[in-house]
Amino acid sequence: MKNLKRALAVILSIAMLGILLVGCGETKADNKAATPPVKEAKVLTGGGSKIIYVITPSHSNPFFKTEADAAAKKAQTLGYEVKTVSHDDDATKQAELFENAISDKAAAIICDNAGSDATLAAVQKARDNNIPTFLIDREINGSGIAISQIVANNYQGAKSIAEVFVENMGEKGKYAELLGKESDTNAGVRSGAFHEVIDQYPDMKMVAKQTANWEQTEAYQKMETILQSNPDIKGVICGNDTMAVGAIAAIKNAGLKGIAVIGVDGSDEAAAAIKDGNMTGTALQQAALIAEMAVQQADNYLKNGTTGLDEKQLVDCVAITKKNVDKLKTFVYTE
Repeated sequence: MKNLKRALAVILSIAMLGILLVGCGETKADNKAATPPVKEAKVLTGGGSKIIYVITPSHSNPFFKTEADAAAKKAQTLGYEVKTVSHDDDATKQAELFENAISDKAAAIICDNAGSDATLAAVQKARDNNIPTFLIDREINGSGIAISQIVANNYQGAKSIAEVFVENMGEKGKYAELLGKESDTNAGVRSGAFHEVIDQYPDMKMVAKQTANWEQTEAYQKMETILQSNPDIKGVICGNDTMAVGAIAAIKNAGLKGIAVIGVDGSDEAAAAIKDGNMTGTALQQAALIAEMAVQQADNYLKNGTTGLDEKQLVDCVAITKKNVDKLKTFVYTE
C-alpha cells in the first residue's frame, strides 16, 4: 500500500511538471508572436542608367519651364544625363512618360504631377521597377511611394498675400475670385487660405467666383463676364499669376483702374505688373529652389540609400509687393 502511494505521488509530480513546461512553451510562443521583427523599407537603387527624367506640365507656362530648367541644370552639374518632358496635365500622357523612363532604366524621376490621385499608379510602377520618384510643386494622395514630396507652402503663401490684399482694399469692398484647376490640390489650398484671411472682414464681399483652370486666356474671358455684371468691384484674388495677368488685361480692356489684384507664383509677368502698378502682389513659390532640392535629394538617395529628410517637405513662399519686387527674377528671390 505504501509503495502504491509513492508511485502515485511520482506520477502526479511528473504530470504537473509536464503541464508547467507546456505552459512555459506557450507563453514563449505568444511573446514571440506579439513582437514581430520590423521590416525595413526597400532602398531603390535606380534602373541602372545615369538618366534623370524631369516630368512637368507644359513649358509654355514659365513656372514649369523654370522648374524643369533648374532641375536639368542641377542634374547635369551632378553628372547625370537629363530628359525633360511634359505631360501637359494629362494623366494618360504622364503614365506613358513614366513607362518611357522605366524603359530607359532611369536612375530617378523628378515630377510635377498631373493629379494627386491619378499619379499614384505611375509612381508605384516606377517604384516596382526600382526607380525612385521625387515630387515637386504638387503632392499626391499617398505616402511611402515617392521618396520625397517637396512643395511650396501654399497655405502660408496665400495667407501672406491675402493680408496684403485686405490692407490694399482698406478692409472693405466687393471682390471676385478666379480659381485654378479644381482637380489640383493647390487650387483648394490657396482658395481656402485666401478666405481664412479675407472672411474675417465683414465689409469685404465676394460677388463672383469662377474657375479659370490656371489659364490666362480663360481668366481673361471669365473676368470680362464678371466685370459686365459687377463693374464696381474693387479687387480680384487669383489662384496663380497666369490667371492674374489675364484678369489685369480684362480690367484694362474695360477701362477700369484702381482694382487690387493678387496671385500666387512669383512670375516675371507678375513682377512687371506690380512695378507698373497694375497688380498688388503675388506669393512667390520658389520653383527653382524646390527643383534643385529634389535633384540633390535624388543624388543623395542614390548614393547613400536615404535623403536624410522627411518625405513631405514644405518650402515657404515670399510675399512680393512693390516694396521688394526688384529682388525677384525668374522665380528666384535674392535678399
